[in-house]
Amino acid sequence: MTENKYQTAEKTIDICVVGGGPAGLQAAIVVKELGGNVLIVDDNPILGGQLIKQTHKFFGSKLHYCGVRGIDIATIFSNRVQDLGIEVINDATVVGYYDHDTLGILRHDNLFSLKAERYIFATGASENMLAFDNADLPGVYGAGAVQTMMNVYGVVPGKRALVVGSGNIGLIVPYQLLQAGVEVAAIVEIMTKFGGYYVHAAKIKRAGVPIYLKHTVIEAKGKDRIEAAVISEVGDDYTCLLGTEKTIECDMILIAIGLSPLCDLLYHAGCRIEYIPELGGNVPYHDTNMMTSKPNIFVCGDLACIEEASTAMLEGRIAGARAYESIYGKKGEAETIVKEAARELAIIRTSPFEERIVYGKKHLHL
Repeated sequence: MTENKYQTAEKTIDICVVGGGPAGLQAAIVVKELGGNVLIVDDNPILGGQLIKQTHKFFGSKLHYCGVRGIDIATIFSNRVQDLGIEVINDATVVGYYDHDTLGILRHDNLFSLKAERYIFATGASENMLAFDNADLPGVYGAGAVQTMMNVYGVVPGKRALVVGSGNIGLIVPYQLLQAGVEVAAIVEIMTKFGGYYVHAAKIKRAGVPIYLKHTVIEAKGKDRIEAAVISEVGDDYTCLLGTEKTIECDMILIAIGLSPLCDLLYHAGCRIEYIPELGGNVPYHDTNMMTSKPNIFVCGDLACIEEASTAMLEGRIAGARAYESIYGKKGEAETIVKEAARELAIIRTSPFEERIVYGKKHLHL
């Protein structure tokens, strides 16, 4: 599909989904399956979002693609989008939300506008970074960026890595580095225990990679690029303890200390934004139907809260069903989809790992 079809600000689509990751794809698929008119806008050349760089197998229930690799789930969803005839604008960046609820979209040096009756934003999140001495040396990366370089573009960015942070990304990416023949010198975690699932940590431990708990990185060393990292133990108040410094040789430092929802377009749209640390920081207010303070705008995925792909998909299904229902008013099948997705979300969120999300959602909905 070319962008020429959408070069006017006239109402050319009922529902526009911004973001082609797991949440956005599920939202669009639901809308189309219900009989709605939907368009996906995504800034990547192919659909899938984070899924296209996830080479590990998912776990959980078969409903959530247990035993299937993320890259294969992306293919399943992309094929479904194609089979349903959903229109897609790839390689396109939404640069702003303007007057009269119009999007400005940049694609291949061509700027055009698009207007829809409803928007579902599934724009994802950006990586959090960390300040330390010489953090601007070449060789300091976000862990997710390295995952993209390796698994999407086939580029191995170094030979020996130090990883800061032990959430799921901080445990998955080092294992993928090992699979690519890269040595992982250590994982550094400021907390008293690793933050990701044990299944990921167990693989790292079996590979013999040391995990330094209650430690942080304080300095990068090198002239033109990273040659080593200095780490330090921290006390109960998270301040560095003098005399505990260790120098670890490495040519890259990977930062995996969490994500922040990409709220820029929601600010543009005038949506209410709340600071909820448990959900990832600043997030657009949304109710249990994924509707924001603006009745024509819905959200899902990491934009709504930093969580896992399985929950992103479920919230995407709710957003898609409710956005469809808000235009077409047909409640039967859409209501069934919402109830099923909400039930699955409730089951997943009984896990101890989900306590912060449950707390954050309740606080957001006050």
